[in-house]
Amino acid sequence: MNKHDLPFFFPAPTQQKFCTQCGTELSQIVPPEDNQLRDTCLACGAVHYRNPLIVVGTIPVYENKILLCKRAIEPRSNTWTFPSGFMELSESTVEGAKRETLEEAGAIVEVGDLFTVIDLPQTNQVHIYYLAKAADDHLDPGIESLEAAYFDIEDIPWDNLAFRSISTTLEHYVRALKTGDFGPFNYIIE
Repeated sequence: MNKHDLPFFFPAPTQQKFCTQCGTELSQIVPPEDNQLRDTCLACGAVHYRNPLIVVGTIPVYENKILLCKRAIEPRSNTWTFPSGFMELSESTVEGAKRETLEEAGAIVEVGDLFTVIDLPQTNQVHIYYLAKAADDHLDPGIESLEAAYFDIEDIPWDNLAFRSISTTLEHYVRALKTGDFGPFNYIIE
């Protein structure tokens, strides 16, 4: 079966059912010298820690225009976002942001300074966005994007942005253009 045979994909649940080390069913206990319930294997002793997922992306700019991608996937398909996605194992946040920009928009960028770090405790995520300069205006959207386009500030589709982390980061960026304060900014979206 390939991914096109399935109607959709979704992240795995927060709790695991079986140990990835030995296959035994997991129990919820507070391990010794810990202070929280954890998925724990009573057979082999493996503690399965669950940590927030990290979303990394860029705010690519070319000739004062901002690159946005229209999502081809759920959640929020057919809405605009920065090129971004979940960080992979064995990569830095900058490497992940650069990779996601290439995958989702086909844009080659020089990643610059950290711009926003957004905590989303209710979804167990942290979103990290970097300023970036696009090498040129060439775009070749990948399979997770319906399209990619550069927008003048006054043409940003504010009513059709995918997530609050995108709209608030864009608001910070527009303000930074006026004030010269390019952060970095850190905030929580409840």
